[in-house]
Amino acid sequence: MRPVAIMACLTSLLSLSLTAPLRAEGERAGDYDYLVLSLSWSPTWCALEGDSRQSPQCRTDRDFGWVLHGLWPQNERGYPSYCPTSKRAPTRHMTAEMADIMGGSGVAWHQWKKHGTCTGLDATQYYALMRLSYDKITRPQALRDLGRDVTLPASVVEEAFLEANPSLSADEITITCREGRIQEARICLTTDLTPRRCGNDVIRDCRMKDALLDAVR
Repeated sequence: MRPVAIMACLTSLLSLSLTAPLRAEGERAGDYDYLVLSLSWSPTWCALEGDSRQSPQCRTDRDFGWVLHGLWPQNERGYPSYCPTSKRAPTRHMTAEMADIMGGSGVAWHQWKKHGTCTGLDATQYYALMRLSYDKITRPQALRDLGRDVTLPASVVEEAFLEANPSLSADEITITCREGRIQEARICLTTDLTPRRCGNDVIRDCRMKDALLDAVR
């Protein structure tokens, strides 16, 4: 490879490394800068994954809208995961108790294993913190009340959250999309659960003007 081509390749790789989120595994528990509360629009997950798995979360009698995906320790750039910990892991009973806001027990276990272990908390404390953070954010009722599938700009979903949560500002929440659908609302919080500005690798708002928002079932 010619020197000019090599330099161009290295420049491209460097650019990617500066923009892509950093993830590592096995970091020290409790060593992070802030938290990301991730709320998933359940109808989107069901349409893309849950229905094919015949997940109980997707039954029409469950009536899920915004469910808690997770509460993630985050650094100003990158995030820790799968941290070694001596803290007590959750029991099946504990994960089952989280299904009312998470849609199922499996996701509660996975979130503990990947993210909860990095908080420095035991499972009881982590799940309590998850529930507290979930309760602190008002999920816009208007999005639940649409009653039908709609297409709308992702920015409208963000505005609905900002209106429902006056303490939030636009740089403290990001809306993500997946396969043309509204996927998640991610709110950045301090360790005492006060909204704060998201890091540059978290602020990645979906720019779609015609994203699909599936109706609550």
